[in-house]
Amino acid sequence: MKRFLDKDFLLETETAKRLFHEYAENMPIIDYHCHLNPKEIYEDMKYNNITEVWLGGDHYKWRQMRSNGVEEKYITGDASDKDKFIKWAETLEMAIGNPLYHWSHLELKKYFGYGGYLSSETAEEVWELCNDKLKNGDLSARKLIEVSNVDVICTTDDPVDSLEWHKKIKEDNFSVRVLPTWRPDKALHIEKDSFSDYLHTLSAVSGVEIKDFDSLIEALKIRMDFFVEKGCKVSDHGLEYIMYENYTDNEVNEILKKKLNGNQLSETEQRKFKTAFMVAMGKEYAKKNLVMQLHYGVIRDLNKRIFNALGADAGIDAVNNYSSSVETGRYLNALAEENLLPKTIIYPLNSSDFDAVGTIIGCFQDSDTIGKVQHGSGWWFNDNKTGMISQMTSLANLGLLGNFIGMLTDSRSFLSYTRHEYFRRIMCNLIGNLVENGEYPEDEKSLKKIVEGISYKNAKRYFGF
Repeated sequence: MKRFLDKDFLLETETAKRLFHEYAENMPIIDYHCHLNPKEIYEDMKYNNITEVWLGGDHYKWRQMRSNGVEEKYITGDASDKDKFIKWAETLEMAIGNPLYHWSHLELKKYFGYGGYLSSETAEEVWELCNDKLKNGDLSARKLIEVSNVDVICTTDDPVDSLEWHKKIKEDNFSVRVLPTWRPDKALHIEKDSFSDYLHTLSAVSGVEIKDFDSLIEALKIRMDFFVEKGCKVSDHGLEYIMYENYTDNEVNEILKKKLNGNQLSETEQRKFKTAFMVAMGKEYAKKNLVMQLHYGVIRDLNKRIFNALGADAGIDAVNNYSSSVETGRYLNALAEENLLPKTIIYPLNSSDFDAVGTIIGCFQDSDTIGKVQHGSGWWFNDNKTGMISQMTSLANLGLLGNFIGMLTDSRSFLSYTRHEYFRRIMCNLIGNLVENGEYPEDEKSLKKIVEGISYKNAKRYFGF
């Protein structure tokens, strides 16, 4: 029996062990999609205790604590940080097979030097150990980034953001590049009550009076130019699903005017507006050489009692089982027909969509970029061993796994960089099994190229870092 979390954790074959330890393990990290706060990076945030690092804002953990019958006061309420940590330790004890068990212990081992396992019995010991490490200042935000061997971080930022913290980080000569990501969701979701107020803010920041669809896109172009000037190379969209509804320019101008006049829109009008918006954005990304990320497939805020108390990102989201291959293809084609399809990464949240996405991306590859349209890494509810294997297996079956741009953290925590180690171990084990089963030759030069590429080099080339 293998020991828990030993040096060959998740590595089943000699080939897998060699690929990980010789090629993947020490490669730098490009975190091309995360939700880290640039202000916290600039200020080199320090933490009073492990609860602040682990449980503050981590809805992955909140969900499991609720599943363990923990009262909300110990999750997001006013219980002491120590009591919250103990309740998390009790929960983790039950999390056999859950990626949080692996992530948590990888973090304890890498950053705190703890080689045991967290449970109700060891909670006190781990609490004291972690807090001693945090209090001496060796695990501040910047130091956690640096010790994780991070090369580039792309945060997630709204078009109206001043990007002042990115500017200050650059001026401070921090060793890691911290770049903004363009995330215009608030300008897309025309169905929301806050939409019109947001457009007033966008008007003020851009200097463009937004009175119709054309002026909205003009305002966004101005802000996009500002982001590019500050080093932005990536955009991102959070979508219920990738849609395509036929529209005319006159229709979408009238739809936006109708919304700004306080009138209700039909579902078809909303779809026309969103389609036109995404087409306009895609064209601009192609012109400015920005990568387009499409995250889709979420049902948000299902538990309204918790939502009313805590707001969004409270651990009450789920997988949406609706998607449309037809509409996804029509959307990409609308851009490709004008030779304005940008480099695109598609992240389906429903694993049932993996093969559909794998076949769609093969229709839109181009000689101007290796792997121009990507099937993104296992996201959110697929961010686990099973999901990662399923995503990479689908990609290998239907496309070129060797051109995959690999892992991202998609996290708000500075400890989450162990997810790259977790991914690399799983990836090396998958490839190692193929080799040892005689499905790929033991060609060391090719294997080195594939493993180092998926770990780091493919992303570096793809994003142009």
